[in-house]
Amino acid sequence: MPDSGYLSANDPNSYANVEDIIVTSLDLDVSIDFKRQILKGAVTLSLERKNLNVTKLVLDTRDLNIDRVIDADSNQSLLYTLGQDVKSFGSKLEIQIDVESKVKIFYETSPSCSALQWLTPEQTAGKNHPYLFSQNQAIHCRSMIPCQDTPSVKTTYTAMVAAPAELVVLMSAVKLSTESHPEDPLQRIHKFKQKIPIPSYLIAVVAGSLEYREIGPRSRVWSEKEMVDAAAFEFAETEKMIQTAEDLLGPYVWDVYDLLVLPPSFPYGGMENPCLTFVTPTLLAGDRSLANVIAHEITHSWMGNLITNCNWEHFWLNEGNTVFVERKILGRMFGEKYRHFSVLGGWKDLKYQVEDVLGSQNPFTHLVPSLSGVDPDDAFSCVPYEKGSNLLMYLEQLVGGAEIFEGFLRAYVDRFKQQSITTQDWKDYLYLYFKDQKTTLDTVDWDTWFYKPGMPPIKPECDSSLADVCIKLATRWSQCTDSELDQFNEDDIKTMSSQQIRAFLAELLEKPALNEFKINKMDQLYRLSDCKNSEIRFRWLRLCLHACVSTSIQPALDFINQQGRMKFVRPIYRDLYLWEKSRQMALDNYNNQKTSMHSLTANMVGKDLKVIS
Repeated sequence: MPDSGYLSANDPNSYANVEDIIVTSLDLDVSIDFKRQILKGAVTLSLERKNLNVTKLVLDTRDLNIDRVIDADSNQSLLYTLGQDVKSFGSKLEIQIDVESKVKIFYETSPSCSALQWLTPEQTAGKNHPYLFSQNQAIHCRSMIPCQDTPSVKTTYTAMVAAPAELVVLMSAVKLSTESHPEDPLQRIHKFKQKIPIPSYLIAVVAGSLEYREIGPRSRVWSEKEMVDAAAFEFAETEKMIQTAEDLLGPYVWDVYDLLVLPPSFPYGGMENPCLTFVTPTLLAGDRSLANVIAHEITHSWMGNLITNCNWEHFWLNEGNTVFVERKILGRMFGEKYRHFSVLGGWKDLKYQVEDVLGSQNPFTHLVPSLSGVDPDDAFSCVPYEKGSNLLMYLEQLVGGAEIFEGFLRAYVDRFKQQSITTQDWKDYLYLYFKDQKTTLDTVDWDTWFYKPGMPPIKPECDSSLADVCIKLATRWSQCTDSELDQFNEDDIKTMSSQQIRAFLAELLEKPALNEFKINKMDQLYRLSDCKNSEIRFRWLRLCLHACVSTSIQPALDFINQQGRMKFVRPIYRDLYLWEKSRQMALDNYNNQKTSMHSLTANMVGKDLKVIS
C-alpha cells in the first residue's frame, strides 16, 4: 500500500501534482535498442501552472534510469529526487522548477519495462525480424516515459523515434515523415505528431516488419505480411462503422483510423490508441463474424479518447459508454434484434464474472470502485463494460427510447470533448439535459448502480428472439438422457450465425456440466473441435473441460499457448486449475510459457493460479 504521501488530489493511482501544474505537450526523442531491449533518449515537457507559487513538478516513473534533468530553454541542470519504489506504482520523480521552465529529462527504460513487449524474430510470423509493441493502459506509460501518468491530464505530443532501417515504426499519432539517420546508415528516424490532447495511457509505439493494405478513405490495416491480406478482408467494413459512429456521435476528429494486427501475445481484443487501433489476431475468423471488436474500438474515438475518465475508478465512463454505442452501431448495420442479442450475451458474461470469478460481494463489482492503493489491472474485468452499458440501456428505455437518448449522447460529446470527467460530472449533465424528466431520473437507484456490489439492480428489456433458439437447443442437450441423443442432428445449428453458436455454448456453460458421452456426440454432429472461430473454440474447450474430457486438456493448453488474449487465457487456466487432473499440467505449462507471455498476462494468470500474491 502506498504511503500517505502517495495519493494525488485527483487520482489514487498517480503521484502527479496536477492540482498545481500540468503537462500540456510532450516531445519524445528516443532510439529503439533491440539488443538491450530498451528505449533511450529524452522527453521534453511543456508546463502550465495552476498554482503560480509551485516550485516542483511531480511525475510518475517505474523502473526508469534517469540520467539528468535540465531546463529545456536554458540547458541548466535542474535538481531532482527519485522516491522509493512502490510495487505497481513505481517511484515519485520530483523536479525543482523555475517560474517558466520547460523540463527535459534524459533517461532510458529498463528491460523489465511493463509497457513494452520485445519479441525475438522466432516469436513473429515472419521469423526474420524482431518486434516491439507497447501497452500503456492503465498505468504502464510511467515505465516507458516519465510523465503525469493519469487520465486526468491530456497532452499533445510529437515524437522522433530511431529504429533499425528494415523496420516500420508506427505510433498513436499521424506520421509526418521517415528519414535517413544523419549518423547511422543502419537506422531511420520516424517523426509523428498528435495534435489532439490525449492522456498518457494512449501513447503507443510499435516497430516491426509491417505491411499495409488500404481498407477505406482514411484507413489502412497493418500487420506482418503473413496476415495482412486476411486482415484487409476481415476489417473491410471499417469505414461503414466509422460513418455510423459519426451519425450517432458527431465528426471523427483524428484524421486517420488505422488498424494494426499484433502478434498473438497481445493481451486484449483491441486497444483504442488514437489513429492506430491495436487488435488481436484472434479476430481473423475468415467471415468477419468477430469484427464487432472494431466497432468497439472505433467508438472509443469519442468515448474514452475524446471524453476520458478522470481516473480509473470511473473507468465505466470509457467502457460502458463504448459498449453501449458499439451495440448501437451494430444494430444499425445488422438490425435492432442483433443489438438486443448482443446485450443478452453481455449479461451472461457479466453474470459469470460477478458470480463465478469475483464473487457477488466483491468491491471490484461496484460500477465505481475504490482504487486507493490498488493496481487498476487487478480490478480489470467486464464489470465496467457490461454493468455500465446496461445502466445506459436502462436509462434509454426509462427516458423514452433510442431516438431521445441518442440526442443526449451527441450533446454529451459536444459538452465534454477533450476533457476528463467523473461519474458525478456525467450524472449532473444527464440531469441537466433531461431537466424535464427529473422525477423520472429520481426513480433510478443511483447508489446501488454505482456503489453496491453484484449484478445490476435492473435488467433492461430485450428482444430475445435470436437468443431463444440458442437457449432452446442448450436446454434440450442439458435435459436429455444419453439414450435420447438421436433427436439431434447436424442441421440443429445449420441456420445459426456464428454469434448464435457462441450463445448456445455460453448457455450450456451456465448449466450443469454435460457428460463425456454427450460431448463426444455433440462434436460428432457439429464438428466444434474443427472450428477456427476463436470465440466458439474458447467456449467449446471450456465446455469440454467442465465435462472432464481428458482429451480436451492438450487442445486447451495449445489454445492458450497460441495466443495471449486474457479474455480467453484466464478462464481456461482457471478451469484447468479447478480440475484436479489438469491442475499440475496448468501450473507446469504456465511456468514453461510465462517468459514468452506479455507481462500483464503472466502477472494476472499467476494470480489466478495462486502462484503470485
